[in-house]
Amino acid sequence: MFMFHWSALLLIPGLLLGLWAQQRVVSTFRRFAGVPAGNGLTGRETARRILNASGLQDVAVERVPGQLSDHYDPVKRVVRLSEAVHDSASVAAQGVAAHECGHALQHQQGYAAMQWRWMLLKPAGLGTTLGPWLVLGGFMFGQGGLLLVDIGIALFAFAVLFQIVTLPVEFNASRRAVAQLQAVGVVAPQDVQGVRTVLNAAGLTYVAAAASAILSLVQLLIMRRERE
Repeated sequence: MFMFHWSALLLIPGLLLGLWAQQRVVSTFRRFAGVPAGNGLTGRETARRILNASGLQDVAVERVPGQLSDHYDPVKRVVRLSEAVHDSASVAAQGVAAHECGHALQHQQGYAAMQWRWMLLKPAGLGTTLGPWLVLGGFMFGQGGLLLVDIGIALFAFAVLFQIVTLPVEFNASRRAVAQLQAVGVVAPQDVQGVRTVLNAAGLTYVAAAASAILSLVQLLIMRRERE
C-alpha cells in the first residue's frame, strides 16, 4: 500500500530535523525573551523606527494573536507582530520585529527571490493539498493512473520549489534585520549577538521544511519509477 512503502523511511530524517528545529527556535526565543533589550524598546517601537528610517512610513505595524505568528503582509503592506513580540522589550522581540521589517525592505527594493516566492504561493498551496492525493489516487488505478500520478508529482514539485526559494528570502531578511538594527542604532551593542542567535534558530525551521519537502518529492519519484 502507498502509506507503507519502504520509501516512507526517507521521511524520517526530515521529520526529526523539523521537530528539532521547532524545539530549538521555541527554546531560543524563550531564552532571549527573558533578556531585556538594552535600549528598552518594544518590538513595535523597534519595527516602527526601522521602517521610518527606511522611508516606509506607510507600512503599518499591527498586533496579532498567536505564538510566533509574526509575518509581513506584502498585499496590505503591514508588519504583523505577535503579542509576545509587539509588546515586549526583549532581545528576542527586537530580533523578530527587525526580521519582519527585513521582508518589508525586500518588498520595497523588489528583491527577486521574494517576488518568485510570491508567484509560487498559489501553485505551492495546490501542490501541498492536492499533489499527494492525486498520486495516491493514481496508484490505486494501476498503470492506467500514471498520468494522474505525474500530475500530482508535478504539482507537489511547486511546493518543493516554494520551500527552496523561501530559504534565501528568510536568510536575507535576517541579514537585513541585523544590518538595519545597527545602522539605525536601535539595538544595543551587547544585544547584537543575541539577536543573531534568535534569527539563526528561526532559520533552521526553514531549512528543515525544505529538507522535508525534498525528501517527500524523492519518495514520490521512487514510487513512480517502480510502477513503470
